[in-house]
Amino acid sequence: MKRAMKRALCIPAVLLLMTFPACVPASAAAEEEALDVKEFIAEHIGDSYEWSVVSDGDRHIAVPLPVILYSKATGWHLFSSSRLHHGTASCDGFEIAREGKYKGRIVETDAEGNLSRPLDLSLTKNAASLLFASLLTVLTVLGVARLLKRDPMRVRKGFAGMIEMLVVSIADGVIKPSIGKDYRRYTPYLLTVFFFIFANNLLGLIPVFPGGANVTGNIAVTLVLAVATFLTVNLTGTREYYREILWPDVPLWLKVPFPLMPLVEIVGMFTKPFALMIRLFANMMAGHSIVLGLTMLIFITAGMGMAINASMTLVSVIFTVFIDLLEFLIAYIQAYVFTLLSAIYIGLAREEPRDGRGKVRESGQAA
Repeated sequence: MKRAMKRALCIPAVLLLMTFPACVPASAAAEEEALDVKEFIAEHIGDSYEWSVVSDGDRHIAVPLPVILYSKATGWHLFSSSRLHHGTASCDGFEIAREGKYKGRIVETDAEGNLSRPLDLSLTKNAASLLFASLLTVLTVLGVARLLKRDPMRVRKGFAGMIEMLVVSIADGVIKPSIGKDYRRYTPYLLTVFFFIFANNLLGLIPVFPGGANVTGNIAVTLVLAVATFLTVNLTGTREYYREILWPDVPLWLKVPFPLMPLVEIVGMFTKPFALMIRLFANMMAGHSIVLGLTMLIFITAGMGMAINASMTLVSVIFTVFIDLLEFLIAYIQAYVFTLLSAIYIGLAREEPRDGRGKVRESGQAA
């Protein structure tokens, strides 16, 4: 019992130690310098050309990433992001903009002093984290699958048992009931989506390398996931699915002469993946922003006196640990919800013809 209590008390301490180093701003040592909380949060949840490991005053350690650019004037360029010296230097005429509409992006200055954006194919932190999470997911799932294949009847425990439980629960509890008889056709895609989102969500909660990237809080990533579900739904939809969209079972005056309901159904085809995209993006970005905002309370109240700063530090630590624990649950919930809604949309697209009594009409049966 005592050992269990010690482990329970260690969890918040570990989470706090994991969160604190990555959230300390480089300007914390300079008490006179004003702290821009909005700028700090935007910088940490945004993308970058290097993968930061630790930053403390003038000491900045980061993993450099390849910069790949194409300029209309000078052609292709390939160099390490370390040559930009964390955004304080230029390389081959390129630099990271510190302000303006291109802030945080690599720009090129022409002979007249005008800034322009080259074609940027660089491997940024989010892209590198995405590849790392994908590779980690593939190796983990294949390793567990190979382990289970050796002795399928053996009850697995530990990590392998947890992965098996997740696969079975999603396949039998989400995909099969939502899609129906041909659910096996879509199981590989939906399981891939679930583990991909779950892995990136978990890595985003680790503030130190190789975590800390806000992949699922990036709308470009959630857009691609939503488009994948949109294509899966509409490229494999049945004839009955498209009949319900173009000629729904509603009173004739809602379809002719003005096709009101068909237009509503067509708009619905696009609002469903849009909702998937926004839900995942907003929830993950909001979670990261809240953690950073709560941590900033320590530095915002640093000049308000010892009593206020000490009390707000205690509040910040307690709420940050609480939100961190909550984010572990949200990481699973968001992956689960995205998979569930994708399965439901696919199931709706697999609608079969029905007779006058509402029963599914067998193939070859007369209308």
